[in-house]
Amino acid sequence: MRNLFSRLQGRVKTRVKREIIRHHRRRGSVLFSDTTLRDGEQMPGATLEPDDKVRIAMALDELGVHSLDAGFPASSEADCEAIRKMAKVVKRPVVTALCRTLPADIDAAEDALQERVRHKRGVSLFCGTSPLHRKDKLQKDKAAVLKLIVDAVCYATERFEIVACSPEDASRTELDFLCEVYREVIDAGVSTIGFPDTVGVMTPDKVRDTLRYIHDNVPNIDKALFAVHFHNDLGCAVANTLEGILEGANVVQCTVNGIGERAGNTSLEEVAVAMSLHPELYGPAERIDLTQLVPICRMVSELTGVPLPINKPVAGQTVFATEAGIHQDGLLKNPDTYLPFRPEHVGADRIELVLGRHSGRRAVEHRLTELGLQLDESHVTAVLEAIKSQPKGTYVNDERLRAIVSDVTTREG
Repeated sequence: MRNLFSRLQGRVKTRVKREIIRHHRRRGSVLFSDTTLRDGEQMPGATLEPDDKVRIAMALDELGVHSLDAGFPASSEADCEAIRKMAKVVKRPVVTALCRTLPADIDAAEDALQERVRHKRGVSLFCGTSPLHRKDKLQKDKAAVLKLIVDAVCYATERFEIVACSPEDASRTELDFLCEVYREVIDAGVSTIGFPDTVGVMTPDKVRDTLRYIHDNVPNIDKALFAVHFHNDLGCAVANTLEGILEGANVVQCTVNGIGERAGNTSLEEVAVAMSLHPELYGPAERIDLTQLVPICRMVSELTGVPLPINKPVAGQTVFATEAGIHQDGLLKNPDTYLPFRPEHVGADRIELVLGRHSGRRAVEHRLTELGLQLDESHVTAVLEAIKSQPKGTYVNDERLRAIVSDVTTREG
């Protein structure tokens, strides 16, 4: 009788899980899965303390991500501690832990996530499937690798309702074998299958062709969510992710600021903003609070010690700044003339009109007025010429501008 009840209970859980998956697929919305705290932290020098991870996790919760790749419990006690802390305070996202296809890894994840409610915790399994990984890393043939993966999925589904599985180095795996892996793990009960471009070798056209092949050759693919995970070694991670969305990806795996191993991962903020500007193509980034993007980019930069490039899309220092006179004049008349989106769209401070050699009269007049400095036309012209004659690299801040005004007015009376 007990065995019958367990089987019936298992069937109910499976039906509920399948219905949730169908619901997400019908809606057509894209779910953001953040891996800043795991894959991002693997960037050399970006190590985070457990309390730092908790701060970022709570900010990601407010941002609106669907799930958090919180760490790799089998790798260190620090990761276990961080996951335990996150599991207690993060409210909305599913918190997942990375595992190799080893029962001990799955046990470690279960222990780290034991205080998290079952429908808000999960594991993400990975195993190399490419010829290179099979031969030189695992030293196993296709059949042995497939059995290793399926056995681990079965073990995980007995302990977790949410189980994702990603064939590591999928982008360099033979397509027929990759599809076989997907078919088998879906039948074994995974919630999500992942497509990781582990070493970042793909381009958008290749992504399109590969994902179409997968969808055509995995007949049970509608029973799981499909996630894409791109690295940025060729500078194509964001473009590849957007192409993945066009080809039916339900989940995009990203990091804040695009941090990660080697050249990094897909930048969460760049994908979210691209979606918001082109909803007719990608659907809206409906769960993401875009006004939280710049604050969380700055927080991650501060806590990891990885500086933001000044021209970093979305959150860089010069994104809403210009020194060009024609652009400054246009921005003063209407910010949309020379901006793809306004600062408030992503939680940035304001447009900055930098005064320098390329500036125009209009920007100088505007800043003088803001500072309460009323000058006649000839003095404004003299101030502009003084600015243009400053040594290379001089930053004309408000203090410097006041000094220039004082020199001009004293000299010209």
